[in-house]
Amino acid sequence: MLRLNLLEETRSEKSVVNVYSNQETASKSVAKRIATLIQKKQSIGKKTVLGLATGATPIYVYLELIRLHKEEGLSFKDVVTFNLDEYYPMQPDAKQSYVSFMNTNLFDHIDIDRENIHIPNGTLNENEVAEFCLAYERKITSYGGLDLQILGIGRTGHIGFNEPGSAPNSSTRLVMLSDITRRDALRDFGDKKDVPTKAITMGVGTIFKAKQIILMAWNKKKASIIKKAVEGELSSEVPATFLQLSENVEFVLDEDAASELTHLMVLKKSK
Repeated sequence: MLRLNLLEETRSEKSVVNVYSNQETASKSVAKRIATLIQKKQSIGKKTVLGLATGATPIYVYLELIRLHKEEGLSFKDVVTFNLDEYYPMQPDAKQSYVSFMNTNLFDHIDIDRENIHIPNGTLNENEVAEFCLAYERKITSYGGLDLQILGIGRTGHIGFNEPGSAPNSSTRLVMLSDITRRDALRDFGDKKDVPTKAITMGVGTIFKAKQIILMAWNKKKASIIKKAVEGELSSEVPATFLQLSENVEFVLDEDAASELTHLMVLKKSK
């Protein structure tokens, strides 16, 4: 399938944008990169520290990682994971929880050590959240930081649950969810009154410190916000624009999500 490697030509930081014909092909490429990273670090006796996302965007990546585990022997014994976020409040066994999501879509199907899985705790009393967030940051640091963070992007430009107004140096914290984000969650909750108004999320600054960052987006519904994220001015109103400042960020898109990008230079085409 056609793959275009694209590089934005208007910004000194040159955000790398890879465009694939469809999300399945793109997801397999991302999964292969994750697998290669795991195997490389295993070969030198080190753990791989992954930042993971939820939602529809990474599902095909997780399916491919499960296939690589079951059919090609990819082991997750030496993998440590930190999820981006969790609704608050949220019980881990609720079907809408990100604990349930990760178990269903990845963890129940691979050989990861459960002690190496970290997901924000949605069951805490609110006066316990700040200390938990500090501990989450310390835990990431104790492993040497995130080797690779995968991201989706919300219609508001949020990454994780860093809504418009989030500071570029923000850390893990409790946040209020925007009305748009809560409306988008209706497919999981059914009624808006059941959608939590808050979440615990890694901060933009936490994400930014990852050694590699891959932001994925699929379909035309994401085209407008991808254009802002890749080509727009840096703004806390579109938190994903801060990723333009990193040399370690790659945007992985299907053709529909990339359809509104304009300031691009084609570097390579291949089948």
